[in-house]
Amino acid sequence: MATCDATRRMVQVYGEQVSLDQLKSLGSMLLQRGKAAEALAKFEVVLALAEEEIDALCGKGKCLQALQQEQTAAACFRNVLERRPGCAEALSGLASLATQRGALSEAIVHLEQAVEHAPTQSDLKLDLAKCLTDYGTQIKTGGDALEGKRLYELAVQRCPTYAPAYYNLGVLHSELGDPVTAIECYRKAVENHPSYAEAHCNLGVIYKQLGRLEDAIAEYECCLAFHPNLAIAKANLAIALNDYGTVVKTEGDLIRSVGLYERALSLQPNYTEAMYNLGVAYSENREFTKAIIMYEMASSINPNFAEAYNNLGVILKDQGNLERSEECYRAAIAVKPDLPQALNNLGVLQTLQGRFADALESLSKAVEYDPSYAEAYNNLGVLYRDGGDMQKAIASYETCLELMPNARNAGQNLLLGLNYVHEGEDPKVCNGHKEWGEKFQAGFERMDLTNTLDPEEVLAKARGRKPLKVGYISPDLFTHSVSYFAEAPLANHDPERISMFVYCRNAHKDSKTMLLKKKVADRNGNWLDCEHLTEKELAVQVQQDGIDILVELTGHTANNSLGTMAMKPAPMQVTWIGYPNSTGLPSIDYRFTDDIVDPIETTQTFVEELVRIPNCFLCYTPYVHAPDVSPLPALSAGRCVTFGSFNNLAKMTPRVFKLWARCMKAVPQSRLLIKAKPFKCEKMCNHIYRVMEQEGIVQERIDLLPLAVQTEDHLSSYSFMDISLDTFPYAGTTTTCESLYMGVPCLTLKGGGHAHNVGVTLMTQLGLQDSFVAESEDDYVAKAVAAAQDLEWLSTIRSTLREKVLESKLCDAPGHVQELEKIYLQLWKRFAESNGYKNASNGSSSSTSSHLDLE
Repeated sequence: MATCDATRRMVQVYGEQVSLDQLKSLGSMLLQRGKAAEALAKFEVVLALAEEEIDALCGKGKCLQALQQEQTAAACFRNVLERRPGCAEALSGLASLATQRGALSEAIVHLEQAVEHAPTQSDLKLDLAKCLTDYGTQIKTGGDALEGKRLYELAVQRCPTYAPAYYNLGVLHSELGDPVTAIECYRKAVENHPSYAEAHCNLGVIYKQLGRLEDAIAEYECCLAFHPNLAIAKANLAIALNDYGTVVKTEGDLIRSVGLYERALSLQPNYTEAMYNLGVAYSENREFTKAIIMYEMASSINPNFAEAYNNLGVILKDQGNLERSEECYRAAIAVKPDLPQALNNLGVLQTLQGRFADALESLSKAVEYDPSYAEAYNNLGVLYRDGGDMQKAIASYETCLELMPNARNAGQNLLLGLNYVHEGEDPKVCNGHKEWGEKFQAGFERMDLTNTLDPEEVLAKARGRKPLKVGYISPDLFTHSVSYFAEAPLANHDPERISMFVYCRNAHKDSKTMLLKKKVADRNGNWLDCEHLTEKELAVQVQQDGIDILVELTGHTANNSLGTMAMKPAPMQVTWIGYPNSTGLPSIDYRFTDDIVDPIETTQTFVEELVRIPNCFLCYTPYVHAPDVSPLPALSAGRCVTFGSFNNLAKMTPRVFKLWARCMKAVPQSRLLIKAKPFKCEKMCNHIYRVMEQEGIVQERIDLLPLAVQTEDHLSSYSFMDISLDTFPYAGTTTTCESLYMGVPCLTLKGGGHAHNVGVTLMTQLGLQDSFVAESEDDYVAKAVAAAQDLEWLSTIRSTLREKVLESKLCDAPGHVQELEKIYLQLWKRFAESNGYKNASNGSSSSTSSHLDLE
């Protein structure tokens, strides 16, 4: 009763009379508000009046603790426990003091006792869980992970809502290699503490490690929603967005990947990996200016980013900036000397420039550093081909195919290479094309044209009442050999008979492209720049355009669209002009040729059915700005005759050089002029000199010229040549036509296959076959001697040859295209009749009827 009387005793505080109970409450309030000294004074007053007041004594201990008088505070708490054993508040105070001095195990003992005596006080359980968690971290850091784990687990037992304990369990399980349990723990942490930014961040880390990028991104975003400036979360989110962008791009969603890369950069503006990947994506989306900016930024921020230099070099090369491109490749190699991609790309550039020795060094290093680098072997093959060494070229292609059996470029380069070293009728050549075509075709699904053909329209076209839709596909519609033969149909089709669609696949466009485009427009044709389309997308476009006859002009040469042809987007498909052999594709129905280059009795086999165009299968449109024909050079050179060839070196086989040497021996003082890309390289020039020296021809009789950049300069080089010597078994085509147009007759050798006989059909169109088409190698030498010995006759031919060319069937574009249109109509009639469209020929105009020479 004394205590009750004491607590009811009134004292004056702030001018007012209050009870001791009120004074204790005031002390507690002041302590809560950080006014420990004032609170202590209040508790001291209470204790002075009622020293047995335990609550005041406990409050005094707390005030002393706040005032950093730990020993005195501890004495107060112990005094309380002596008077009131098991006092949770005093035990909590002692625990707090122990925690302050780092004695966590002691604090845990006090808190365990406090919880035991006050099991309903959640704040004590929370303090115990916190203490257990901190002690667990201390123990784990000291190396005892299992004991740390036990303490964390004990913490969540004591307080199941304490998020940091779950968080630390998540960290521990993650470190122990148990991501599944770690995720469960982090999930518990955010369930109990939804704004626990670090737990969300760590969840993101685990999801990223597990490849669950979308989940990782979501967790990082949650983290930043609660903690916008957490640097590690921003960095991790940028990495996840960058990686996810690559996944999305691989799946085909290029636009979405760009957005992801851009967002990654918005989080980490100096993130060079995202810049690089954004550059790749921009490049694939043909946004080359943006790609260049990204690669330049990446290499500027990280001067050691070899891959960025390399990719920048690729774009610059494609844009024609070869000097800057080489600088980029060399910068990449300087940073990473063993980067095979940069070495390969440098070698490709040097090959384009005719720098044979440099290219050989670069490409050889590429495969030395990465013997499994299939593409580099293919490019080595191209280099050897340009250098005329077809045996090494074929071996390189075969190595590429061993490493990558489905390497399309190497497979097609190998087929092209066979034409240089084997006669066309050789079973190795024929079977090689057929086998490749069957394998390639099997990789594509044919398009279903069942419901795309209107029977009435099919019949109307077969009867000549509606124009046929004819599509031409080519990547060579610029100043390229094919363009000189493609121009005739593109510029002369009758819109009433042929509705023309041109699918231009070349990224490089020049004045010749613009000229062809205008001529197509003049014929009411449709021109589509579609180099950006995949082969599948192009096939869909062809089908949507309703093409009846699709004609590809490339064969197995570079950048072809045989994948599109394999899908058969048109009812009827044709190969023509660009390649001297079969495509091998069962999906291509016909191959256009003539009865000279592929006579009826030919033993060369083709997958396609041969359709022989009357006269010549080609129609040549000369270069409009060609220089005038020069006088016969021999007449001003002491009657010294110059033989020559501007064909590529791959066509100049050892057998060809041997025959040319025989001609030169038979014509004393004669010279040999060869112009080819690799002759910028002294090593290649010396190689040719050695080859001819082995055949008895001294270096002084040989002139070697590199390629001329300008067409006018190239054609002017014919002013040095009296007689053009054709190659075999792969004869010249464009070079022969150019030679003839510049007044230089071409001596060619008749053979058994298409590639061998192109020169024969060209010379026959001019009526010069008796003098310049040889039946044998001996006849070749004899005809060379005969022409060289009659310079006046040769001069007359030279002065009249251009006119003869222009007046011949070889340049009769209107007549050639009329025959072509007749063939298209006859083929369509045949298609209509063979597919059950009755009376396809009924009512057709007699003016379109012609004999269709099919094999």
